[in-house]
Amino acid sequence: MEIELPFGREAYRLRHGGEVEVVEAAGPHGVVAGVRDLLDAALDAPIGSPRLEALVRPGDRVTIVVSDSTRDEPRGELLDAVRARLPAVRLTVAVATGTHGPCAPEALGLPGDLTLVMHDGHGAEDLVDLGVTVRGTPVRVHRCAVEADVVVATGAIRPHYFAGFGAGAKAIYPGLGDAVGIRVNHLLKREPGARAGVVVGNPCRDDLEEAVGMIPGRAFLLNLVLDPLARPRAAVAGDVVEAFRAGADLARPWFEVSAAPAAFVVVADEGAVTASLYQASKMLVAIAPLVADGGTVVLVAPCVEGIGPVQVVNEAIYELGIRPRLPARHRVVLVSSLTREEVAPSYAEWAARIEDVVDPSARIVVAPRASKLIVT
Repeated sequence: MEIELPFGREAYRLRHGGEVEVVEAAGPHGVVAGVRDLLDAALDAPIGSPRLEALVRPGDRVTIVVSDSTRDEPRGELLDAVRARLPAVRLTVAVATGTHGPCAPEALGLPGDLTLVMHDGHGAEDLVDLGVTVRGTPVRVHRCAVEADVVVATGAIRPHYFAGFGAGAKAIYPGLGDAVGIRVNHLLKREPGARAGVVVGNPCRDDLEEAVGMIPGRAFLLNLVLDPLARPRAAVAGDVVEAFRAGADLARPWFEVSAAPAAFVVVADEGAVTASLYQASKMLVAIAPLVADGGTVVLVAPCVEGIGPVQVVNEAIYELGIRPRLPARHRVVLVSSLTREEVAPSYAEWAARIEDVVDPSARIVVAPRASKLIVT
């Protein structure tokens, strides 16, 4: 059997002689509506909040938060939809980089007439101390959010391996937070409730939403809801917690899958999540329940940006967030564009091809879009 897996701009054609079970989320059916239509409908009927037009007065300081280049999102359309609802305000657009560090502005697809803040969570400049959450996270946030009358968080709801789903309050915190405090929040990923698809009772999500609640101004949400093919299928607007939960409830069944564990699990995906091992590691958590004890995960990702910060990848991501979710006995093998020497410092083993790793007669589970799964 031949299976085509995404591998950067090309495809990896896996040939396997044994049983192959392909695990993919079904997603919703029906016609895909236009992004602007979805956004306008959501803004016309906000959840848990007055309309944006009723919250903003002429002359207010308004900060719109957009994702950084590690997220594939229609930032320009999200921004345009919000700006169309605003009177004459003092507008700032902030790029939520979290711990990633600044990115190239030209990669964001935004107009050039903006007052743009490229957040850097690794520097103390422009960060404001707001206190400590009940779980012990020190909250420091960029002043463009703290000093705003209204902060509008934009983004796209899709599964996140320990925050339940991406987007929501995450755009503001950790998006505009201090790297030290963000890492304290991320320690909560080791808690059982911090997993994909879980929103209510997720300690990481609860903590970051508490952090956003410390911001003095009013927070407002505009999020798209994506299907497993990353197509916008719905949108929600309004209160950053209540509207987000409505979007997550809508998305959850689109991504849920189940399969029996296997000795060999092959995972791949499209887009920015495969650009580095730092990003691609998220896929391992998504598929962890599919790995049998003593099993091997073959992570297929080009990793054109390399491993990432090796200590963070090995300790904060693998040891803290991945190893506890995988069976006690397991292997992770990376098939990428990197050399054996480049992969060696990481937690993963190197292989040139999937076929060099898997037993040719074994049953294998293949997840071509692994980061978009919620395994039940």
